[in-house]
Amino acid sequence: MDDSRRSLPAVHELLSDEFCERHGHDRVAMWARRLLERARKSSKPPSKPELLKELERCLAGGLRPAINASGVVLHTNLGRAPWSDAAVQAALAATSYCTVELDAAGGRGHRGSAVEERLVALTGAEAAVVVNNCAAAVMLCLRALAKDREVIVSRGELVEIGGGFRVPDVLEESGCRLVEVGTTNRTHLTDFRDAVGEATGAILRVHHSNFRQTGFVAEAGLDKLCALGPPVVVDAGSGALIAMAGEIRIQELLGSGAQLVCFSGDKLLGGPQAGIIVGQHRWVDLLRRHPLMRALRPDKVTLAALQSTLDDWLTGRAVPCQKMIQTSQEELRQVVQGWLNALPTGVRASIEEVEGAIGGGTVPGRSWPSIALAIESPSPVCLREHLLAGEPAVVARISHDRLLLDARTVAPVGQAGALLERLLEAISAVGDTGS
Repeated sequence: MDDSRRSLPAVHELLSDEFCERHGHDRVAMWARRLLERARKSSKPPSKPELLKELERCLAGGLRPAINASGVVLHTNLGRAPWSDAAVQAALAATSYCTVELDAAGGRGHRGSAVEERLVALTGAEAAVVVNNCAAAVMLCLRALAKDREVIVSRGELVEIGGGFRVPDVLEESGCRLVEVGTTNRTHLTDFRDAVGEATGAILRVHHSNFRQTGFVAEAGLDKLCALGPPVVVDAGSGALIAMAGEIRIQELLGSGAQLVCFSGDKLLGGPQAGIIVGQHRWVDLLRRHPLMRALRPDKVTLAALQSTLDDWLTGRAVPCQKMIQTSQEELRQVVQGWLNALPTGVRASIEEVEGAIGGGTVPGRSWPSIALAIESPSPVCLREHLLAGEPAVVARISHDRLLLDARTVAPVGQAGALLERLLEAISAVGDTGS
């Protein structure tokens, strides 16, 4: 063994009191042993400071609770919509034995039947089925309706959204042949009508996630598309159930005649990640019988949380993301004033009107007014990093060299006090926010 390997620290030298207090002795020791084992096999073993830095990274990795002070309601990197307390309790109950596929008589029941009944009641659809996410929902629809056949899509809807999700790629993986019609900015009913033929399996309408077209644009009306003959599948993305500027409600899409409409469970609905498909009996039954359905079905915890979320909607209880969207500027201002009043003397801060966003591809191109606490600091990045590294992690943003803490995504879910506690801790640690 060369000298560099002999100089590697022993396990106990990496077990700092701070690490063990925060993460537990056994967990810290496990990671320390793994890192030292890897270091002994390396041609260039790391130094002790490098090992400690890597140990800290390993211990901090994984899912951690967070406070979203970014002002983006459906923040994809933070898991999109937070659940209601009732949904959390329902999911917790489902972690034990539960009647996920047991009917009232004690026989084999249909998984998801309770959720499907609620979706029908909420949207007015004839039938519903649920899979594990919206991309899976679109793929299942196309696979079941149009495998080895043609799917007609407007060129203006061949979009790419987050994570490299591209509509043409989904079509290809579904075993369909893409038929592009129209142009990027204008597609007419005649373009679709001319493309429909014996090989047509479906027409696909795609929500403009994360962008919008303005100016010299045109698209065919959904009701006119549905009258052409082939089944129309709508990828509605965010899934608005109540009126919202720039979004078409699921009920309206169904009312226009769409055979199948797909949307996400963890966006405007405010529930767990799920791909929700609502539509006509004939086509939903086809999806239920498809072999791919078993591979895409949601688990019992997802179904429990989704059922509870739908109950919230059906009984008129606002889910957390809707509370965030609907909270008034004045209510937010009062919360931020409380934060400002609690800051130590000498901290330079102010109440600011800011622009947030709904996120999740919802109302693309439109900002959402909000109120934030703006903290001036010579080191706003250090302050933000300290907030992010703690427990719970606080996600904030920097604008014009000021740290902004947006109240819209904090106060309506009861985290205003927790954020203030973390903020005071960070200010004390960084210690450079005074005049």
